[in-house]
Amino acid sequence: MGRVLVMLTAAAAVVACSMATVMVRRRMKGRRKWRRVVGILKDLEEACETPLGRLRQMVDAIAVEMQAGLVSEGGSKLKMLLTFVDDLPNGSETGTYYALHLGGSYFRIIKVHLGGQRSSLEVQDVERHSIPTSLMNSTSEVLFDFLASSLQRFIEKEGNDFNLSQPVKRELAFTFSFPVKQTSISSGVLIKWTKGFAISEMAGEDIAECLQGALNKRGLDIRVAALVNDTVGALSFGHFHDPDTIAAVVFGTGSNACYLERTDAIIKCQNPRTTSGSMVVNMEWGNFWSSRLPRTSYDLELDAESMNSNDMGFEKMIGGMYLGDIVRRVILRMSQESDIFGPISSILSTPFVLRTNSVSAMHEDDTSELQEVARILKDLGVSEVPLKVRKLVVKICDVVTRRAARLAAAGIAGILKKVGRDGSGGGRRSDKQIMRRTVVAVEGGLYLNYRMFREYMDEALRDILGEDVAQHVVVKAMEDGSSIGSALLLASSQSVQTIPSV
Repeated sequence: MGRVLVMLTAAAAVVACSMATVMVRRRMKGRRKWRRVVGILKDLEEACETPLGRLRQMVDAIAVEMQAGLVSEGGSKLKMLLTFVDDLPNGSETGTYYALHLGGSYFRIIKVHLGGQRSSLEVQDVERHSIPTSLMNSTSEVLFDFLASSLQRFIEKEGNDFNLSQPVKRELAFTFSFPVKQTSISSGVLIKWTKGFAISEMAGEDIAECLQGALNKRGLDIRVAALVNDTVGALSFGHFHDPDTIAAVVFGTGSNACYLERTDAIIKCQNPRTTSGSMVVNMEWGNFWSSRLPRTSYDLELDAESMNSNDMGFEKMIGGMYLGDIVRRVILRMSQESDIFGPISSILSTPFVLRTNSVSAMHEDDTSELQEVARILKDLGVSEVPLKVRKLVVKICDVVTRRAARLAAAGIAGILKKVGRDGSGGGRRSDKQIMRRTVVAVEGGLYLNYRMFREYMDEALRDILGEDVAQHVVVKAMEDGSSIGSALLLASSQSVQTIPSV
């Protein structure tokens, strides 16, 4: 009996040792997997680093590219497009105007009434709708008929007011958030689509004529009297409320900027016809590129798989359309290198399935257990991950967003340098010792709705400029500014009779 007991005890000890060995091996394997994903995160952080010295090099590079783009067509990655806008609204405008805004992920229709004073601006009607995905790859006829029919429904809500017998012409500002080579304030040809649109036969077509044709087919008595880039509309709105506004930037689905430039600096245009001595220039800065940009393997993969590879490099690092997909690619890489996210999800392997608003929600999740992170991961086919993995995801969001915001700040500082408002006396005459109040209008859901992006960008801009200069620079957030501003711009350029005040 004693021998049996000894044998059982020995056997139990062997089993216990075996189990302990298995557990140790599992623990060691788990630690190796964790070290692997932590290594991926560390590599991401290093690749996305934006120290102040690098940002200031970018500022210089942007200012140089701006100058090159003003000297000759094709002389720069920045197109520096003339807008033929030389007279910005000042508050004295009167009349009633419509605006239709085609953005990257939505379109908006508004009706604006102006009473001749800044305080009398009245936005009477606003409609905002998402753009059906099918339209983004359709035909020009389908796209513009859709916009015309939407405008028709909007106008029909006015009832009998639309069928006024007075000999007046309804004027429409078409806010178009894509690169256009303007030939006048009311006409321009499409250079290329961005933000996921791909309607090939439209390249080189006059955008205003396309919309006007669709409106005429539906018998709508309304004239497309202004073709306005969304950044120019935002600048117009900003200047209407604050004359110190000299630039505007949009951070939404994509990103772009415009600013007020002296006409004598626009060398590629021999004799710009302006009465003010200045003209608004549409930079189309999404196409900016520099070796100083902190590009990662995830950026390279995204670019290679996009519809416009080797194009819009800056926008793909700061635009709302892309930030979510960069985060998704990092999580996918970690899933492929380790099983901490469980089996690789087919959903997680789908490009652009993770939207930037979800990145914002995870990044700003302040619940103790990061419940919002868990919910969004579950939607991606990743469930039941421990808290430390959820914290890892938040860190990925932080790294990608911080890089984007700091690059965005460098872009703004580049504009300020070009026009001599960065304290260096840059693009202007020697005003170095005199700092004027400078306002930059900023619009777009990425800036307005993503608090961490906004805070990182504002912080980086202060760091780049330094406190002495930054105190003179005001970044003003606006909502619907590009749409309303386009109507204001139309009003400031009109000499014809419009809908009378009611």
